[in-house]
Amino acid sequence: MECKISKADISLFLKTGIFVLSFIAILFSTVKYIPKAITVSNHTNSKKFPICSVETSEAKVALTFDIDSSGKDLDLILDILSKNNVKATFFVTGKWIESNRDGIIRIVSSGHDIGNHSYSHKNMDLLDEEECMKEILYVHNLVKDITNVEMKLFRPPYGDFNNTIIHIAKDLGYETIRWDIDSMDWKDYGIRDLINQTANNKDLRNGSIIVFKLGTKYTAEALDEVIESLKDKGYNLVGVNDLIYPNDYIIDVTGRQYRK
Repeated sequence: MECKISKADISLFLKTGIFVLSFIAILFSTVKYIPKAITVSNHTNSKKFPICSVETSEAKVALTFDIDSSGKDLDLILDILSKNNVKATFFVTGKWIESNRDGIIRIVSSGHDIGNHSYSHKNMDLLDEEECMKEILYVHNLVKDITNVEMKLFRPPYGDFNNTIIHIAKDLGYETIRWDIDSMDWKDYGIRDLINQTANNKDLRNGSIIVFKLGTKYTAEALDEVIESLKDKGYNLVGVNDLIYPNDYIIDVTGRQYRK
């Protein structure tokens, strides 16, 4: 049998070939650009950092106090702050608030910042996203119900953080706050050591955030002199809300916040 190929068959063959080759070219072109898309995605997931200090020309620093299981010296510390006309920031846990409603009301009525310190003070970098969200939201709603304050500052327990924690906090309307000056008051070394760790710390500078913990042995005893020493150095003591930039900022790998 003689096999004849018509001009129509040839035309169809050529059109089909061109279509197949075009499809292959497009396919390879797409594969070529996949790594670029992945790179962009990875860039957006780069390491995130909490705010540990703020770049500012103003001579101001923030005193912060963490309250977890014990707030036995809260009234004394609030009295000292009031006497010295100083505003500070208190990061509180939900468990503490549940049995200290009067304490949270006094903090707010004294004009201090109130911050979220999670519900149970767990290592949140070991929790999944849902658990992290619950730890923050419970305290947020509890404080809102008691004081009508919408908190905007979050300090993870122990200062531990990862991208998940910072992203979740941001999605919930929070800035994650750490510190660059640690009083180390929980080590109970003594009043003089606590003062040297804070007011006389070589790393103290404009925009520093200083952390204390309530319930320690010497914090309340040393606080008067810490405040006096900081003021003598020319520093104005403010709450974290009055220190940080609320938007249009960047944070470097040391946690220093800069205005864009």
